[in-house]
Amino acid sequence: MTDVDVHARRTVEAVWRAESARIVAALTRHTGDFAWAEDLAQDALVEAVAKWPAGGIPDNPGAWLLSVAKRRAIDGWRRRERLTQREPLLAVDVQDAERVDSVPELADPDRIDDDVLRLVFVACHPVLPAQARLALTLRTVAGLTTDQIARVLLMTVPTVQQRIVRAKRTLADAGVPFEVPDRAERPARLASVLQVIYLLFTEGYAAASGDHPVRPEVAREAVRLARQLHALAPDEPEVDALIALMEFQSSRFAARIDRDGLPLTLGEQDRRRWDRSAIARGREAMKRADASPRGLGYYGLQAAIAECHAIAPSFDETDWDRILRLYDALIMLAPTAVVRLNRAVAFSMAEGPEAALHMVDALEPELGDFRPLRAVRAELLERTGRTDAAAAEFVAAAALPGNEAEATVLRRRAAALRVDVDRGTTSPEVDQAVP
Repeated sequence: MTDVDVHARRTVEAVWRAESARIVAALTRHTGDFAWAEDLAQDALVEAVAKWPAGGIPDNPGAWLLSVAKRRAIDGWRRRERLTQREPLLAVDVQDAERVDSVPELADPDRIDDDVLRLVFVACHPVLPAQARLALTLRTVAGLTTDQIARVLLMTVPTVQQRIVRAKRTLADAGVPFEVPDRAERPARLASVLQVIYLLFTEGYAAASGDHPVRPEVAREAVRLARQLHALAPDEPEVDALIALMEFQSSRFAARIDRDGLPLTLGEQDRRRWDRSAIARGREAMKRADASPRGLGYYGLQAAIAECHAIAPSFDETDWDRILRLYDALIMLAPTAVVRLNRAVAFSMAEGPEAALHMVDALEPELGDFRPLRAVRAELLERTGRTDAAAAEFVAAAALPGNEAEATVLRRRAAALRVDVDRGTTSPEVDQAVP
């Protein structure tokens, strides 16, 4: 493969990640068929891979993909003898098709002219099983590959592929319309919509794969969708809580990576670079969520944890006791293995690493191939002075699927520990943890 081919392929992948949701949403609006729209977009992607290396990258790659997909739709309608019914819609300018309208102040509160949010609601239809909703939305809205989705959802690739195919067939058979549901139907979809928006944000905050550890543009899209959702459900505390959570976390973007583009831990970040305006927005949203008589829910508790980090003057001054109590409450609502892993980290900071290590080991049957579990275990081993074992665990973590930049950091930490062993010393972290 030539350098031109490699550049074109990387450009196609980047454009797809950035534009796939709007392309599929625009095609769904025009064709009225979600499954066909996704297939049309994929066909356009294949054509780009074939043509861009020789013909060059278009000035507006997203518009190029949408135009190719529309032409394929026209060809399909011609074969079905339905073109005359759809020509007026397809005459809409590409830029208008991709436009995201703001919510006018005096508009109908039940009307949201946002194709991507409509797409999320379609993919989260109750006719689909919960895991299928997540897989389908991550595919169409986040533009993730089946490999990436499998890592995010802790599934096998064949399982993800089957669920996406079945989900599209189910939506087509059910004739689900491309629209935001009315007020009576929204509660049945709200939990799934919140979940996929946060998964979209998470892909931006800590990319599941690739060379770049963060994708701020993806995270910003998730925040935008949450704010559009707030316009539909202004009195729903979990929407406010999700906005708060994402604002707190996105405030760290400027400090998340070093000059080499490698991720930094919370303890390594320069908090002077955190976005104070995002933290202020998060605290305002948190106040609204906290005022609900229902108390804090799943996203509210996570937002409260993120707020503890956001307002702490330094890593050492973080209120780990409060964070641990919040995790105790969160586990009552969601006793998942990932939540328990995060609680073990908080426990290690509040009570010490030794007992936390036993908690992490207990999660091995469920999360044995999950890179964060290996990385946490490596850190705990390092803090308890078991340098050789920590180095081996960092190497094992780096070998598991995930982001390459993160893997580079893990390998470097292992190498640094081995150098310390060769010199007969311990690392600074071990000096601090062991009396």
